[in-house]
Amino acid sequence: MSSPQKASVGFVTLVSVVAAIGGLLFGYDTAVISGATPFMQVKFDLGPGMIGWAVSCLMVGAIIGAGFAGTLSDRFGRKKMLVAAAILFSIGSVGSALASTIAEFVVARIIGGVGIGVSSTLVPLYIAEIAPTKHRGRLVSLNQLAVVIGISAIYFVNRMVVNAGTHTWDVNTGWRWMFGLGVVPGIIFMALLFTVPESPRWLEKQGKSEVAQRILQRVNGTEAAMAEIAEIRHSLKAETGTIAHLFKPGFRIALLVGVIIAILQQVTGINAIMYYAPEIFKQTGAGTNSTMTETIIVGLVNLVFTLVSLWLIDKVGRKVLLLIGSAVMAISLFIIGYAFHSGHTGTLVLILILLFVAAFAVSFGPIVWLIIAEIFPTRVRGRATAVASVALWAADYLVSQMFPILLNGAGAATTFWVFCLMSAFSFCFTLWVVPETKGKSLEQIEQSWSAANEPTFTS
Repeated sequence: MSSPQKASVGFVTLVSVVAAIGGLLFGYDTAVISGATPFMQVKFDLGPGMIGWAVSCLMVGAIIGAGFAGTLSDRFGRKKMLVAAAILFSIGSVGSALASTIAEFVVARIIGGVGIGVSSTLVPLYIAEIAPTKHRGRLVSLNQLAVVIGISAIYFVNRMVVNAGTHTWDVNTGWRWMFGLGVVPGIIFMALLFTVPESPRWLEKQGKSEVAQRILQRVNGTEAAMAEIAEIRHSLKAETGTIAHLFKPGFRIALLVGVIIAILQQVTGINAIMYYAPEIFKQTGAGTNSTMTETIIVGLVNLVFTLVSLWLIDKVGRKVLLLIGSAVMAISLFIIGYAFHSGHTGTLVLILILLFVAAFAVSFGPIVWLIIAEIFPTRVRGRATAVASVALWAADYLVSQMFPILLNGAGAATTFWVFCLMSAFSFCFTLWVVPETKGKSLEQIEQSWSAANEPTFTS
């Protein structure tokens, strides 16, 4: 008889890091456009509406990818679909770089967006399904850390590209390098995925119990793995396996929480800042080099406070961080709007944007993806997570498409006040509806939803 196996935090951390590289692609590909749009605007003679379309077309692909990710991952597995996402991302990066017309660029971005939609849906879900309960928050949030690293990296890449040649070179060639270099992390992600196991919960659902048990033993140790596999089997027996399961009493609230919190992550304005940071700083009177430098500072603050969130998320809990973050976000956005309204911009706007980004990075940035990955039943988790992800990407599309139009039409003050109202609503929704999931296994969370019309762990 083999001796009991001990838990290996190192193994599950390594697996989580590999999976989280999908988040790096997400961050890189969504933020790369911020440095490219000023030059593409000149190259293709784009107005505010077409600038919005050039930015937001990626989200159309992401909506498609997220919409199919759940069903396909429930059928073929999380790992195979992540490999497909890496391939699509790489194709999109090369296609965007080689585009000779704005139409070709849009098609390439949509293809890459499908990959981003798949990876953004499945990476948090995959990590949540393999991570031990006590480390799940921190490990799932590695995905958001990777997203932020991708965003920060592309800000540096964009600045280096801009400084590599003349303005004419940037207009004709420079922006192409910004997109084309994305193929490097895409290929790395695809190669590393072949070194990680499939989700043990998905394997158990497919009847591959021995393989699932071996993975869980390596993650949790023999004793804890046996208890967890029993919980998984019990949960799977109690589930219908159809999306209608989510409309049962209790689970309807889980679906509501997943969809609404996903939308709120976007309509509070974070990606308007990430995608259009140079344009926002131009509104304060900054020049091209200054706007690029200030954008890099935004990325670094995002990175530092995402690390803070990773440290706090399994100690303080999800709900407390969401409440603190949304309150600070609302206050920051209100003052930013007032600064633009009164004409007192410059350094003040930069400081307040950094405060907003820090608050978001500690709260809504990582925690929304974590909650979406935690709250749904195992048998339909892929499809349910996809529903929430589609809502998130649809909201992202709306914000990305409308922000330049709103900024040029209603003005910066009104635009930021709209985001302020959304952040205030986020605080109220979190306070009254969002449950605390810290310290609960995925099966315990599921049982808490199904026990009554309201979850029993809301405090």
